Amino acid sequence: MENLRRSVGDGVRVAARALVYAVVGGTALLTVVTVGSVLGPTVALDLATPATAAWWTVFTAVAVQGIPFLLLGTVVSAAIGAFVPERVLRRVLPGNPVLAVPVAGAAGAVLPGCECASVPVADSLMRRGVAPAAALAFLLSAPAVNPVVLVATSLAFPGEPAMVGARLVASLATAVVMGWLWVRFGKEEWLPSVRRGTGPATAAGGWRGFRDGLRHDFLHAGGFLVLGAAAAATFNILVPRSLLGVFTGSPWLSVPLLAVLAVVLCVCSEADAFVAASLTGFSPTARLAFMVVGPMVDLKLVALQAGTFGRAFAVRFSSVTWVVAVLSSVLVGGWLL
Repeated sequence: MENLRRSVGDGVRVAARALVYAVVGGTALLTVVTVGSVLGPTVALDLATPATAAWWTVFTAVAVQGIPFLLLGTVVSAAIGAFVPERVLRRVLPGNPVLAVPVAGAAGAVLPGCECASVPVADSLMRRGVAPAAALAFLLSAPAVNPVVLVATSLAFPGEPAMVGARLVASLATAVVMGWLWVRFGKEEWLPSVRRGTGPATAAGGWRGFRDGLRHDFLHAGGFLVLGAAAAATFNILVPRSLLGVFTGSPWLSVPLLAVLAVVLCVCSEADAFVAASLTGFSPTARLAFMVVGPMVDLKLVALQAGTFGRAFAVRFSSVTWVVAVLSSVLVGGWLL
């Protein structure tokens, strides 16, 4: 009994430390970035140019909106790696990857989160024995079809339920198709870290494994989030808005244009509907493409995937996802909008 009490006490203490590390670390990083977003433009105006100030504003905006969701994702990822046995995940998902893909895609509808959170969760699922095709379908669907995103879309497009339905159908279709494509064409060597079973998710269980996994995933993914935010800010400064206006009048060019903009603007999935609603010069299908592509392929997400799964995987997967998302948007938009 005494040993049991000691074990429970040790577990509680380690859990408390892990929670303190997560809260303090996330709060400190968020505070630094927030203060930087306020003071950075002023300092940039004093020391450099208005363009530098604008770059800093965009950079910090992308980083600030991504950090809380990244922290949420790494907490979930560490919890899965430390506490969820492989047999539980195997019972939840069908053994056949073809059947597991739509189940995993539909599961994304019940987890409110951003694309920053989906990458570490998908990585942890693979490490715990979930088929890569199912984990990747979840990675794409979770930030795109969860209830928070759908409610935000309905508020951004009042009186247009067809837009909400079109976003749900096109996003879920993209996630499922990408999962099935991985079943058919995916190769194990494209996911070297998962194949080797490296990382904290396979190293230790319990509260200590949770603490180590949380620290590793948050620091590792946070660096790539910063790189993605910097890339998005650079695009916003270098590309003139007058160039974008050339494409608004063409239905054939407006869809790929907004699909590319979704990649480089890195708007959080809970807020991108309001950006899409403001793009009144574009067709409904083009705005749908902006909302479908953004949560699945953007610069910060590609950077996170590259840091987690490897650059070769990120390039292949993101490129094909972009094409499938655009085609899904065109087909569903033509049908429902």
